[in-house]
Amino acid sequence: MAGKSVETLTADLAEPSTIRCGADAEGILAEVLADVVRVERVPVDSHFFDDLGADSLVMAHFCARVRKRADVPSVSMKDVYQHPTIASLAAALAPPGDTLVEPAQPPVEVGPPASTRQYVLCGTLQVLLLLGYVCLVALGLDQAIQWVAASGNLLADYLRTVVVGGVTFLAACTLPIAAKWVLVGRWKRRRIRVWSLDYVRFWLVKTLVTLNPVVLFAGSPLYVLYLRALGARVGRGAVVFSRHAPVCTDLLTIGDGTIIRKDTYLTGYRAHAGWIETGAVTVGRDAFVGEKAVLDIETSIGDGAQLGHVSSLHTGQHIPHGQRWHGSPAQPTEANYQTAAPADCGIGRRAVYTAVQLASLLLLYLPLMLSATDLLFGEVPGLATLFDSDSTAFASWSFVGVVLVTSLVLFFGSVLLGLLLVVTLPRLLNLVIEPDKVYRLYGFRYAAHRAIAGLTNRKFFVELLGDSSYIVGYLRCLGYRLAPVVQTGANFGKQVKHETPYLVSVGSGTVVADGLSIANADYSSTSFRVSEASIGRNNFLGNDIVYPARGRTGDNCLLATKVLVPLDGEIREDVGLLGSPSFEIPRTVERDSRFQHMASGDELPGRLAAKNKHNALTIAWFLLSRWGYAFVITLTGFWAADLRGSWGGLAIASFAVFSLVFGVVYFALVERAATGFRGTQPSYCSIYQLDCWRRERFLKLTGHMHMALNGTPLKNVAWRLLGVRLGRRLLDDGCTMAEKDMVTIGDDCALNVGSSIQCHSLEDFAFKADRITIGSGCTIGVGALVHYGVTMGDGVVLAPDSFLMKGEEVPPHARWGGNPAREMPDTATGSPARRNDDHSADAALTGDK
Repeated sequence: MAGKSVETLTADLAEPSTIRCGADAEGILAEVLADVVRVERVPVDSHFFDDLGADSLVMAHFCARVRKRADVPSVSMKDVYQHPTIASLAAALAPPGDTLVEPAQPPVEVGPPASTRQYVLCGTLQVLLLLGYVCLVALGLDQAIQWVAASGNLLADYLRTVVVGGVTFLAACTLPIAAKWVLVGRWKRRRIRVWSLDYVRFWLVKTLVTLNPVVLFAGSPLYVLYLRALGARVGRGAVVFSRHAPVCTDLLTIGDGTIIRKDTYLTGYRAHAGWIETGAVTVGRDAFVGEKAVLDIETSIGDGAQLGHVSSLHTGQHIPHGQRWHGSPAQPTEANYQTAAPADCGIGRRAVYTAVQLASLLLLYLPLMLSATDLLFGEVPGLATLFDSDSTAFASWSFVGVVLVTSLVLFFGSVLLGLLLVVTLPRLLNLVIEPDKVYRLYGFRYAAHRAIAGLTNRKFFVELLGDSSYIVGYLRCLGYRLAPVVQTGANFGKQVKHETPYLVSVGSGTVVADGLSIANADYSSTSFRVSEASIGRNNFLGNDIVYPARGRTGDNCLLATKVLVPLDGEIREDVGLLGSPSFEIPRTVERDSRFQHMASGDELPGRLAAKNKHNALTIAWFLLSRWGYAFVITLTGFWAADLRGSWGGLAIASFAVFSLVFGVVYFALVERAATGFRGTQPSYCSIYQLDCWRRERFLKLTGHMHMALNGTPLKNVAWRLLGVRLGRRLLDDGCTMAEKDMVTIGDDCALNVGSSIQCHSLEDFAFKADRITIGSGCTIGVGALVHYGVTMGDGVVLAPDSFLMKGEEVPPHARWGGNPAREMPDTATGSPARRNDDHSADAALTGDK
């Protein structure tokens, strides 16, 4: 195909004897749909959803069957929603001869996959490097503890603790920078074969850069200095809020006065077809990049341009100067995403803010942490008398009893104190911030605003109480305005965050699934402003939604997963919205309303009480499982503290390695125990049925993978332990999965950072779950989401930030992308051809932007 001209491709596609459109296609489409919905005949003017009772899953199967036919053009889910009858759909399928055919770039040459021997060798080197890093840190920490312990008085203790904290922080910050310049030098456009020695070098630098503690200072001038030290060209006054640290920083350019909102990916690399590909990301002056946006390699944004929330630029896309784009892939829009007026904010203000941050960290927070750790392992009542040089007290029941009490006090005490802190201190800080008033960055009010966001977005409490009735009370205590509440037992999922909780209003009867981010603060490069975000009544919000303060939605709306909430136009009510950019779909369909009767009526209080009881037990199991982990870690921590006298830094290193390995094994057992070791199964039930409650328990008890495992064979071992049916040599650079045992992945696949494989969905009081199958050689792009019931053939490429909807069947070697995802030309997801030899790893990419 790559060798054909555009004219030849157009002529091939336009062959009238093989492809039918318009009226000629009606009969074929009606026949296919009748077979899918299992009726004898489908009238061409019958509405898919209103008259035939179909839903998105049924229509996904219809689209998949149409794609398998050579006599009609391909149909996407967006086509189905916008043309919901056979007659309108057939008419909308333009004759292929009239379709614009873009010149396709030559496909990426896929070389032979790495051998198992290379894979094992790479994994071995990665394990050795991790162990070496841990040992290096442990030896330094051991020397620091001895030096602090040798001080003679309280003042000397504090001063030495400050020195130790400062040196530790400086070393942790500068080591990734030094490693980058020594091991890589300047990043260039290149390809790196996965599981090669070059990949080990890339992985080591990537891991150190992304785990650097400076990442926690996102939104501060200190973070910009860090990026510059890594080689990024970041202009004056630029503000970066995303903690997804760029890796290939020499290929990153951010202009003066530009805003990068949180959760944005501009890594400068991607995993694709067995390679790590690096490329440039350029953002001009005074530009804006929205929350949860994704910028693929070889993309650029012009001066004064905007890229909206939940939007992406695919390889080769460029936003011209001054234009506003949104969507996935992005396209022009009139919506304005940056409305905060500028304010006076000079270099001196930024310098003072940075100095205060560092002083607070070095003079207060780090000494407190180090002193608390020393107090814990040195002064716990009963331990001093148990330990001596020739004792085996650490194996006695007395020792275990002391540790048991200590872990109980530490764990549950920290939970109670943390809860008290997050519901009180932020309220005091909020007294200095007025809604809709513009404040300068890097002042006291900005520090208060950032502290409010940090304190009130504690994941632990939302995970603890989410998917239950108890989350409502917690969010009210934080400051959410939820009255009057129609309690459903699942008003909010276990992933909800915001900029400020005191300007959030959610109408009665609204249900929110996981991943809601309320963007109720606007920023310029010199100022910020907080505003109220109001979600209407009787809404349903799916997964991974950014809801801005100026969202134009009202009552009785369905906001589908990863939808782009509109900022302009009329207020949408009594409709559903899907996609990025969004378009209207039916608010509900017959199949989705099957369980709605269980959410009302005289029997609802009894159902809700039963759900609350089951959820309360789930919360108890959650706390018990987390305390169990804390107990074992405390136990081994005391052992390590006792053995440090004879083993030195080796005891500390052993404790760190044990903590990581034990965490993976322990939470795998907890997760499997949540289903009685029977695993999860496809399901379709009401949220007021036992099957749903059991799945909620399973999802709450799932653990989190440590970021250090990303990109290593160790993560594949962990996935298999959790039940994933996994092929050979998977490259998982940071994917998340829920029901692992319902996922099947073939050989030599690549799962990019921020991608998600989700085998379940909550839709209007109905819980649905089904299996996902991903063939060999597939690539899932950065930030992409694969929904339940999906089947991907071998060699499929899913573009960044795409949403592959439930029930889709993607044919082998297809290129899909967008939200919702559909077949795309190679220009959108491919990359220029490269020589497929050993020297190509250091060769520059051919072709310019």
